Amino acid sequence: MMPTPVILLKEGTDSSQGIPQLVSNISACQVIAEAVRTTLGPRGMDKLIVDGRGKATISNDGATILKLLDVVHPAAKTLVDIAKSQDAEVGDGTTSVTLLAAEFLKQVKPYVEEGLHPQIIIRAFRTATQLAVNKIKEIAVTVKKADKVEQRKLLEKCAMTALSSKLISQQKAFFAKMVVDAVMMLDDLLQLKMIGIKKVQGGALELVAGVAFKKTFSYAGFEMQPKKYHNPKIALLNVELELKAEKDNAEIRVHTVEDYQAIVDAEWNILYDKLEKIHHSGAKVVLSKLPIGDVATQYFADRDMFCAGRVPEEDLKRTMMACGGSIQTSVNALSADVLGRCQVFEETQIGGERYNFFTGCPKAKTCTFILRGGAEQFMEETERSLHDAIMIVRRAIKNDSVVAGGGAIEMELSKYLRDYSRTIPGKQQLLIGAYAKALEIIPRQLCDNAGFDATNILNKLRARHAQGGTWYGVDINNEDIADNFEAFVWEPAMVRINALTAASEAACLIVSVDETIKNPRSTVDAPTAAGRGRGRGRPH
Repeated sequence: MMPTPVILLKEGTDSSQGIPQLVSNISACQVIAEAVRTTLGPRGMDKLIVDGRGKATISNDGATILKLLDVVHPAAKTLVDIAKSQDAEVGDGTTSVTLLAAEFLKQVKPYVEEGLHPQIIIRAFRTATQLAVNKIKEIAVTVKKADKVEQRKLLEKCAMTALSSKLISQQKAFFAKMVVDAVMMLDDLLQLKMIGIKKVQGGALELVAGVAFKKTFSYAGFEMQPKKYHNPKIALLNVELELKAEKDNAEIRVHTVEDYQAIVDAEWNILYDKLEKIHHSGAKVVLSKLPIGDVATQYFADRDMFCAGRVPEEDLKRTMMACGGSIQTSVNALSADVLGRCQVFEETQIGGERYNFFTGCPKAKTCTFILRGGAEQFMEETERSLHDAIMIVRRAIKNDSVVAGGGAIEMELSKYLRDYSRTIPGKQQLLIGAYAKALEIIPRQLCDNAGFDATNILNKLRARHAQGGTWYGVDINNEDIADNFEAFVWEPAMVRINALTAASEAACLIVSVDETIKNPRSTVDAPTAAGRGRGRGRPH
């Protein structure tokens, strides 16, 4: 008699388990790493990604590339997540973190195929990561915070290292100085929001010590307003200053023309009452999130006041944080303490756009980059690069220890772990050795991307590290090895620690999965119906 088969899962469910499945997960991660592999380092290439709507993005930033690739493989998604977390936490090193995770997996793949239990691998990796992190902390060089000149030099070096692998690496000295200037202006919290980045086509880049935003839509009478003030008071509003059209369903029955006139007059009086209150408050610059109509614009122009309506919320908030004051939702309480102040307000032409500048802000330290460049993609990539550099400088201010980049720290850790693995018995020895070998991917990839002979340079590096040359790494400019600490290729130690822990966690996570169960789609044609609803459906 045949035993009845037990049907546990819904029909069409795809379930795979065991070693083949683990190996296929590892292979999927290798494919992800292949996508960003060539972007590593100063000689890295850029990727051009075109999304579904036909928008092209040129990027060198690992996290950006992985975000734009729509990865559906569940295991490979882990790598995308660690790249994102590295981007959010440290800002730079997103490509390295993906490469490291993929390389860890590649090195343990043969052991998995031979049937070594994943938990043993995970335990060895945890040990190795712990050792590596302690080693970084031990050899990292601390820069004295007290000495401002020294600290500034350190920050500039770190920013330059972060920028050297980007599109704008040619002008990295110029940008690094600017990024450090920008971060130094901020207060102790170092909020990213306080650095605005605006993009205008054409011309040269500049840094504004204050808030700048694009001139908003304006009505007649705008040109009569003064465009420059010294020490103005600034009113920040969330109020609509224009005649409201009656709501559709409002109905007023009037019997005489006078009654109708009274209603119209009341509307005008409400508006004029608001405008008068603003004028009497002493504010010279009026910014509002909601529209400011033509009557109001004319009224302000007659009284030598400047107004801008429909200011984007984030710009309004930055102005508030910078100039003090608070955003008011009514005009009844415009006292001196809710008005902001700044030293100079002016409107200037930049490229084809006009920008409003607030400089000399008393309250928070804030600044705005105005990026100028030819193509839009180029400016977007510059913005991403600057974001990386700004994050690195923030990190370096908080954690003042640095290590040498360019593969130097990885080679040193690799040597240290390899030596350590020889002192322990059992399978751990092989696995920590594999971990050590995986760390060499960073210098190797740097050589490959620059078109050097990777094996030759790695041999030189291994020899030099064995002799005690702690900070020796790849010298991209001379196709050789060099002391990267002397060459000022510096990175905050925090970046490397974060990259190692994230990569090894991801590797452990992927190794520890031994079964994947995919539920079937609820209906086969579900995706086509999704665009329907809410009045967006097109007749087929």
